[in-house]
Amino acid sequence: MDELRIAGRAVAPRETPILIAGPCVLERREDALRVAEECSKAARREGFFYIFKSSYLKDNRSAIDSYAGPGLDAGLEMLAEIGEKVGVPLLTDVHCREEISRAAEVVDVIQIPAFLVRQTRLVAAAARTGKVVNLKKSQMLSPEEMGNAVEKARVSGAGGVLITERGTSFGYNNLVVDFTAFPRMRAFGAPLIFDATHSLQLPGGLGTRSGGRPEFVATLSRAAAAAGCDGIFIETHFAPLECRCDAEAMLSLDRLPRLLAELGSIFRLVRSFGA
Repeated sequence: MDELRIAGRAVAPRETPILIAGPCVLERREDALRVAEECSKAARREGFFYIFKSSYLKDNRSAIDSYAGPGLDAGLEMLAEIGEKVGVPLLTDVHCREEISRAAEVVDVIQIPAFLVRQTRLVAAAARTGKVVNLKKSQMLSPEEMGNAVEKARVSGAGGVLITERGTSFGYNNLVVDFTAFPRMRAFGAPLIFDATHSLQLPGGLGTRSGGRPEFVATLSRAAAAAGCDGIFIETHFAPLECRCDAEAMLSLDRLPRLLAELGSIFRLVRSFGA
């Protein structure tokens, strides 16, 4: 299993589980700061290595008038402020090669969205920054096919690779999680993260936007920890239904501390079994 260096810190996922969490898209600066601070406190208390996640631009939207974020300049400025004030590593996604060098100046982990993970030049360009690259597993790919994306990132010079499972297409507007995929993808030697909120998304399920089922986040997260993942990815906000992106899918922030306490116990139990 790969060990990572993120924001100058050594991370051994088999010893310290990873939490990637934050609002789907950046909106109000003070709201994002509040989410980062509360996630950081909860993660530290339960022994997780925390990475703040939010998007400066969300290109994969259901409708032409869907909110997409503050944009590259304003969004990266907000992310830099969060990293400095809260003292946390940063993750954001990129959608084209032209954005990557700018994003790499600010964030510590570059994320390749699920719909774009087969784009060789995009993955390679992100990896050439030397940053850790988080590869979101496409809803359309088998676990074994993700090995090709991992190889592209490694050969191209990534400072480390994460794989994030986010469910597999199951008919229209629905996803299902195959827990046999966890050991199959962990065999690539990259830490495996489980994206609890996107796995419960209902893509395009509300016509002009996606729905979600956050009431099942704890259930699937516990199962993922028991199945041997190395961390959890959760989009969260203290007032998710007031957000302009993935409002129905995000977990309410007040539910996060208890969930992390439960997951911390499961991670420790699973690790006690050894390899």
